[in-house]
Amino acid sequence: MSRIESFKRALDEKRAVKIIAGIDNFNAESVKKVVMSASNSGASAIDICADPDIIAMARSMTDLPLFVSSVDPEELAHAVALGADAVELGNFDALYKKGMSFSKDQVLNLAKRTKELVEDTFFCVTIPGELEIGEQVELARALEDLGVDLIQTEGHFSNEHPSNGVRGLMERAELTISNTIELSRNVELPIMTATGINPTTASLAFAAGASAIGCGSCVNKLDSELSMMAVCRSLVEIAEKSAQYVMELV
Repeated sequence: MSRIESFKRALDEKRAVKIIAGIDNFNAESVKKVVMSASNSGASAIDICADPDIIAMARSMTDLPLFVSSVDPEELAHAVALGADAVELGNFDALYKKGMSFSKDQVLNLAKRTKELVEDTFFCVTIPGELEIGEQVELARALEDLGVDLIQTEGHFSNEHPSNGVRGLMERAELTISNTIELSRNVELPIMTATGINPTTASLAFAAGASAIGCGSCVNKLDSELSMMAVCRSLVEIAEKSAQYVMELV
């Protein structure tokens, strides 16, 4: 079974876990820790930036499917040539902090250009969380018609200080989970829920209709590889339990 086929299987079984190093994380040592933690914990895939050196390093370290994220179609096409198993247009959440914004039409045009360049490569597109839900649904339907393989939901960056403890974790994930519910009702595409997904909120994402979760800051912001691995393993166990529960209901 090829690397991307293994991810597709996890997606079909609604237990896929993608660990995100970060679209703007160009620190080789940081990415190395994320890659090792994901690889040693049974995660389904790793998501990294489009830097050629980072791609080469990650590809040499793991047999896990490698997602490369960017908002530049040419960068994504180059990433495939360098060994990426999948490309992702997004993740936009990290870019909002830099003052960038993306409209529905901008994302669709970028997706069309990327699709032309990467052809049959597994292709995921992030639906910007700052769009109104009606526009998110319209974009998701257009992407489905385009032949995209997977869509990823997100919340959106806020300058407001979240609450402490579990309440803060729930507030961070609330929007992306509600977006997952809305989109899962309107498209047949599998959905990956990201932004604020961690061991506290992961089960809620699957209950909302996600086939996969994308987890970044709960892993890549940790200091030690041991703690990163523990969180990754916890996420994988939650995904497997959620999938088993769904199977028992069928």
